[in-house]
Amino acid sequence: MEFNNEFILGCSAIGAGLAVIAGIGPGIGQGIAAGHAASAVGRNPGAQSEIRTMMLLGQAVAETTGLYGLLIAFLLLFLKPLLPR
Repeated sequence: MEFNNEFILGCSAIGAGLAVIAGIGPGIGQGIAAGHAASAVGRNPGAQSEIRTMMLLGQAVAETTGLYGLLIAFLLLFLKPLLPR
């Protein structure tokens, strides 16, 4: 079955949109982590540097999911890997 280029580009655009939706999860997770870190510092101000370090490490790990989704979206939109050469 042969697809025309417009159909492939449309499906690539839909896939890129779905890949960008992957950024919602890390955003929610980072907000929750920052809120819990703020309340932990409020309970124990002496441990502020350790709490901040662990929060930033956790947020950096969580952000990779969103960045992978953005990378896939850019690949689908700008490199057009699904088009026949």
